[in-house]
Amino acid sequence: MSNLDAVLQILSWSLIISGSFFVVVGAIGMLRFPDFWARLHAASVTESGGVILLLAGMCIQAGFTLITVKLMIIGLFLFITGPTSTHAVANAALVSGLRPKSLSTHPNSNGLEDDKR
Repeated sequence: MSNLDAVLQILSWSLIISGSFFVVVGAIGMLRFPDFWARLHAASVTESGGVILLLAGMCIQAGFTLITVKLMIIGLFLFITGPTSTHAVANAALVSGLRPKSLSTHPNSNGLEDDKR
């Protein structure tokens, strides 16, 4: 194995492992977060961060082949549809009456509703 092959292997496995970490953390967040809005955020971050890193690692593993082109098309599709679907779900929840908690009613707030950052 040449030095370039070793570097590509290390880079691809680093991307795959970090993408897997994002997906696992997002799944734990989906289970542990208290409300719909926090869970929606966890799902969005998981899709955006984890899946793109996983696909990038798989592209490096595949080399310059047709598989890489297919993985890039899948990545482009997910990059476009992920935020769009998250926005549609959030908009549907908002229209149906599900409102995010305000800062003053959040259990961890200290009554800092006037603090606009």
